[in-house]
Amino acid sequence: MAEQLTAEQQEQAASEWVRTQFQKANQYLAEKGILPDNVAVSESRYLTPLMAVWKITAQDRKQYWVISGDLPTDHMAISAAQDAREAVRAFSLQWQLKAEQIMNSGAIDQTKKDFANLLVHRAHGLYDLFDKEELWVKQA
Repeated sequence: MAEQLTAEQQEQAASEWVRTQFQKANQYLAEKGILPDNVAVSESRYLTPLMAVWKITAQDRKQYWVISGDLPTDHMAISAAQDAREAVRAFSLQWQLKAEQIMNSGAIDQTKKDFANLLVHRAHGLYDLFDKEELWVKQA
C-alpha cells in the first residue's frame, strides 16, 4: 500500500520536478546552439507533473518560450506569444502543423508516424490546458 506524502514531501517533489524541467529546457536550448542566460520566473508557468513553460533569455539577449515536461521539449521565439498561456496555444498549433507535415511527407516509417501521433495527442492536451481558465487566473 502506498504511503501518503506529507505536504512538505509533496512540495519538495514538486520543486524537484520544476528544477529538473528547468535543467531539461536549458540543456535542450544548448543542444540547439542557444546559450541560456536567465529565466523570467514570474512570467514562466508550470503545471506539475505535466508541463512547464519557461521564458528564457539567451546570452545573445534573444528571448524564447521553452516547453518541457511530459511532452516533447520545444522552443519558439518570444514574439510568437505575449505570455505563457498564449505560448501553450502556439506550441499546440505548431505541433499540429509539424505532425501534418510529417504525415504528408510521403513514405514515412513507424517511428515518424508514432512521433506525429504523439505530437497530435500532446497538442490536443496543450490546447485543453490553454482553454482551462482556472489554470491561468492570476494569483493574488
